Amino acid sequence: MVAPQLEKMLALQSCDTRRLELQRQLEAVPRDVATVEGKIAAERQAIEAAKSEWRELETRKKTLETEIRSAEDQVARYRTQQMQVRKNDEYQALTHEIETTSGQIGTLEEDEIRVMFSIDEAKRRFAEAEARLKANIAGYEDKIRVLREREKQLQGEHASAVAAVAAARPEVPADLLRIYDRLAAKPGFPVVAPVSGGRCGGCHLKVPTHIEVQARSGAEIATCDQCGRVVYWTS
Repeated sequence: MVAPQLEKMLALQSCDTRRLELQRQLEAVPRDVATVEGKIAAERQAIEAAKSEWRELETRKKTLETEIRSAEDQVARYRTQQMQVRKNDEYQALTHEIETTSGQIGTLEEDEIRVMFSIDEAKRRFAEAEARLKANIAGYEDKIRVLREREKQLQGEHASAVAAVAAARPEVPADLLRIYDRLAAKPGFPVVAPVSGGRCGGCHLKVPTHIEVQARSGAEIATCDQCGRVVYWTS
């Protein structure tokens, strides 16, 4: 049986257990949010990585355009020089340069066409990846909204639990409250545990017969000789 003087302590412990559990859940929310935010950051990095191939091809295309314009300008200069020379060997040398440079232009234009096709393919792959990754991000953002809503709910429940603890404490006799606070400051819960099957419900170790008898009688406070918890008898 539960000693009458322990009933108030058990009521306080019940309120305290609720408060601690809500506090634990509250403390977990920022960690959970940070984990989801990390996943969002990873998805955004993946989008940028998917875009990098497209950007590199665009850069290559611009480089080719610049090289083609430069070569075309060079051909124009050679043609201007041709009209100014009087010697046949100089004219032929310029003709050779024009042909060589024109060949280079043809090669560059072929490269440009290949790059343009590659850009179209890279854009397609990026669009597919972006749509998929943005859908993932939207899902993660929904999770964060749920977590924030849960956090607000927990804050309200925790405030109520703190108030319940504050209301329960004055109901516990002063001497028992001191014992409760001393034990509650140590690692581990509960402070008050049942004795069942000859074992402490807190540390689960066998209690001596005289403590079991003391707990069964309910006449005075009994404590486990192993963990120091206040114990009471339960059938």
